[in-house]
Amino acid sequence: MTTIASDLPDHWPSISNWITFLLALSCGLIVANIYYAQPLVGPIATELRLSPQAAGLVMTMTQFGYGVGLFFVVPLGDLVENRRLVVSVLALGAVALATAAYSTHPVPFFAAALCVGLGSVAVQILVPYAGHLAPERIRGRVIGNIMTGLMLGIMLARPLSSFIASVSSWHAVYAMSAAIMVLLALLLRQTLPVRKPQARLGYGALLASMLHLARDTPMLRRRALYQAGLFGAFNLFWTTVPLVLAGPDFHMSQTGIALFALVGAAGAISAPIAGRLADRGWTRPATAVAMLLTSGGFALTLIAAHGSSLSLAAFAVAAIAIDFGVQGNVVLGYRALFMLGAEHRSRLNGLYMTTFFLAGAAGSAVGAWAYAHSGWTLAAWIGGLLPMAALIYLATE
Repeated sequence: MTTIASDLPDHWPSISNWITFLLALSCGLIVANIYYAQPLVGPIATELRLSPQAAGLVMTMTQFGYGVGLFFVVPLGDLVENRRLVVSVLALGAVALATAAYSTHPVPFFAAALCVGLGSVAVQILVPYAGHLAPERIRGRVIGNIMTGLMLGIMLARPLSSFIASVSSWHAVYAMSAAIMVLLALLLRQTLPVRKPQARLGYGALLASMLHLARDTPMLRRRALYQAGLFGAFNLFWTTVPLVLAGPDFHMSQTGIALFALVGAAGAISAPIAGRLADRGWTRPATAVAMLLTSGGFALTLIAAHGSSLSLAAFAVAAIAIDFGVQGNVVLGYRALFMLGAEHRSRLNGLYMTTFFLAGAAGSAVGAWAYAHSGWTLAAWIGGLLPMAALIYLATE
């Protein structure tokens, strides 16, 4: 008999370690689809005969599709049975990945890239779903464990796709992920408990209600803006640092830059730590520490002349500190928002993610602009000031 998770999460006695692991693994595998293409822009653009200006669309279309899905698909978790919704979105992602794998012309590839981003929002349906399954006493810990899987997916996607493309081609990366999404959809369909939301709204009313939630939920606005400052700094760092490392001071190869990105993956350990701190009621001081760590990471990169061993070590420590702060803070935000009620949890997640996702996109653009105009120093100052602005806002809480 199929298990049904109540819409009142505290009636759900516990969540098994197997389900927690499966959700963490799923989130990592799904979110990786957004980042596989980042180191493959060059070979994709060459094979599809894209101009340098159009090459940027390889990532932009995927991110745009993800942003659209955050606002228009993720809120359906408050309306549609969650397991069925996740499987449907994964199916769309699998078809899109397969289409991208066999594309030889720009138009079908860009259409597929858009749908890859749209299909990847399944991860943001699973996160609030986990919040429903986990009882209140361990909700922060469960969300933290699942976010560890998600962050490892983000960090490992780029070096993994670089390695596969080096021994085969970029087509193999998309084909591999398409097959994984099919298997994952079948596994989740057979394993996850059913969760039927209690909402009886129509889709239009559901979207309209998000405006009321944004207006009437101070906690949502605060947590979204806190994370916007940190995630903008995070994207600024990871957009700009590869340019610094590949530049005349460090002369690092793409393989070296990929290995450097693996260093940042160590910051993923902050997610379960942040979840446990939140469960103990220490959300506010932990938020302040996350902001200070993120800002301090940028300061570290300015202590030594670029090109030296000390400078490279400082960048590595900064990557860990920034990732530690940003990933810890996003879990603290989830824990706070998921305490506000089960009936609109997916809509809160959609608004939360959309806000700081847009800030992250802006951070990438600002970082590239700052580096082009005044080098890393200006980029580091901007990146360090964003978390400090969030800290000043936190002081008014």
